Amino acid sequence: MTYFSQLLDLMVEVMLPLTLLVGVGGLWPRFFPDTPVEGACALLNRMVMYLFLPCILFSVASTTRISAELLSVPLLVGIGSLISGVILYLLLYRTFIGRGLTDQTRAILVVGGMFGNTFNIGVPVLVFFFDAEAIRYAVYNDILMTMPLVWSIGVWICTRLGAHSDAGRPAVWRIMLTMPPIWAFILGLGWQQLGLTYAPLTAATGFIGQATIPVTLFVLGMTIPWRNLTPRLEILSAAGVKLVAMPVIVWLAARTFYTPMVEAQYAAVVEGATPGMVTALLLAERFKLDSRAAALLIGWSTILFWLSLPLIMAVGLLR
Repeated sequence: MTYFSQLLDLMVEVMLPLTLLVGVGGLWPRFFPDTPVEGACALLNRMVMYLFLPCILFSVASTTRISAELLSVPLLVGIGSLISGVILYLLLYRTFIGRGLTDQTRAILVVGGMFGNTFNIGVPVLVFFFDAEAIRYAVYNDILMTMPLVWSIGVWICTRLGAHSDAGRPAVWRIMLTMPPIWAFILGLGWQQLGLTYAPLTAATGFIGQATIPVTLFVLGMTIPWRNLTPRLEILSAAGVKLVAMPVIVWLAARTFYTPMVEAQYAAVVEGATPGMVTALLLAERFKLDSRAAALLIGWSTILFWLSLPLIMAVGLLR
């Protein structure tokens, strides 16, 4: 398959539905102005957190065997996230790019540029390049890397570099232990390890969990401030680190530690290439940081992802 034929297939199979879901979410309040946007987003996010996402995590964990190859994904993406965080810190705190910005803005851009939307946008891309079982890479990356680092290092950046206070900083383990997706994953993993996997239950939970990505992308479309997407240097710089620098870092780390690279390492590159995570907006609101900057980063990185992914394919970082 040539690059252009693969790119065309990617645009139709992955980018088209992603665009439609995000676009419909953005247009919904315009065509239905009586929609209580904040309330609708809160309701849908709760359905994802308490029903859809736990179901898909249980389904995947109960049928996936742990291997060194699988664990290389969170390891490599974690390396990419940490190095990207250092780059973003230097850009926003030590160069002219961050001059004149408040610490509340700089801190949330560092966090937003470190972690990607690795499940909701990563999964469709992974399935395209590999197969339906590639969802396991996104699941293990989210559970073993994204969630622990976001609620530890990410929160530390928000409180110490942004809010300059330890007040209200939650304990990472307390947060983790109150999240239904974590318990669903642990339960599914336990069933798999004990040989108790029950195919009908796996299929049922997998069916319910299929709503996770469409609902989340619809909410993403409602969240992005479409009318205020002004191209600011600090926003585009953070998006550039997330979309271009981070996948390159992950690829270089994979080439260093894994030779030859296999499917899991290329999956890590996909995960590293995803746009900024929606959780950045939640962190901004929770710790009184710059919510507008977080929303702009999410919006711009999501839009520019449509250009950066073909670029990453063209230079051979994905196969």
